[in-house]
Amino acid sequence: MHVVLVGPPGAGKGTQAQLIAGRLQIPHVSTGDIFRENVSELTDLGKQAQTFMNAGELVPDAITVAMVRERLAKPDAHAGFVLDGFPRTLVQAQQLQKTLAELDENLDVVLEMKPDDEELVRRLSGRRTCQGCGRIWHVVYDPTSVDNQCDECGSSLSQRDDDRPETIRRRLEVYREQTEPLVGFYADLGLLAIIDAVGTVDEVTLRAVQALREAQSA
Repeated sequence: MHVVLVGPPGAGKGTQAQLIAGRLQIPHVSTGDIFRENVSELTDLGKQAQTFMNAGELVPDAITVAMVRERLAKPDAHAGFVLDGFPRTLVQAQQLQKTLAELDENLDVVLEMKPDDEELVRRLSGRRTCQGCGRIWHVVYDPTSVDNQCDECGSSLSQRDDDRPETIRRRLEVYREQTEPLVGFYADLGLLAIIDAVGTVDEVTLRAVQALREAQSA
């Protein structure tokens, strides 16, 4: 099954994508992971992407599409995938359709995660990243035993530039300006399912699973 999750930053796409991928036994393809790999390896694309990510801006289509195309061409994604973080613009959505057609594949469903803006700011601004192992913690929802120290490796924690409140609000503005139009694109294709993202992880997962069942039976 080929699934895409869309929604603003902090909507819970990553968590739900992992759970859905586990249920379907297909890979969770995260553009965030792809970006971080390129950034950590200091590739040219990674350096360019980092500049935009730190400013709370979307990474340009040319960079993102190239990364995603390479990932979806790998053997483990041929049977299906849960795509998280891409597409974010109408142009990217059109490019994804083109890429899948070249691979002789089609999307089955697009799940739109619909949260509350102020809850998003609370969720994201509380995140802290371990400088050593990269583990992400949260000062409220997943705190460490010792303040600013990773429980797993003992390294210090930091707040990413794109998790600061002012940057988060800018990211939400960018989302509305550039990402929401693709929701209409998928609705016109009959692929869109809207998921209420407010509630516990389990509650949201149940809604997503029901949408997947409906898509499979359609």
